[in-house]
Amino acid sequence: MNEPRSTTYIGIDPGYAITGYGIIKKTGNKLSVIDYGVIETKAHTEFPVRLLAINEKIRGLLELYKPDYMSIEEIFISQNRTTAVGTAQARGVVILEAARANIPVYEFTPGQVKLAVTGYGKAEKKQVQTMVKSLLGLKEMPKPDDAADALAIAICLANTGTMNSGKAVSGYQYGRYGYSKRNEFG
Repeated sequence: MNEPRSTTYIGIDPGYAITGYGIIKKTGNKLSVIDYGVIETKAHTEFPVRLLAINEKIRGLLELYKPDYMSIEEIFISQNRTTAVGTAQARGVVILEAARANIPVYEFTPGQVKLAVTGYGKAEKKQVQTMVKSLLGLKEMPKPDDAADALAIAICLANTGTMNSGKAVSGYQYGRYGYSKRNEFG
């Protein structure tokens, strides 16, 4: 009898102050947690040094766990554009490390993550955390919230699959959001 194949996913909730990560394994239909936590950088540290710290920790996690796929949350830009730019830069160094390790990267909106984890795209944070706990068979809620969010992002990819339409494309490239390479470049 053949054993079901296991696939390892790393989910990333990007940020320059706190980046959450969650690493899970899917064997057949069973999900299990491998590791989760956060990468914290201290305020008043030079920004390039903060990005370097995120980069080095992500590199270490990818080398240690050798995930098959990475999923990362798309950035939502609201009122605070300064925070969004810093978060985008942190997200960039994470994606760079995935590229260096030849790991495909998939991106999801918060609504897509909520839908994949709870079945409802507008679920509250507490509902998502409760489902993460249940789906991964954890005794308690994962803490802090950034780590729980990263686990949810990993579960989203594990539950939705690795179709090319979910690959990270930097927003407006290659047909996403009504733009296409042909329209943009003639």
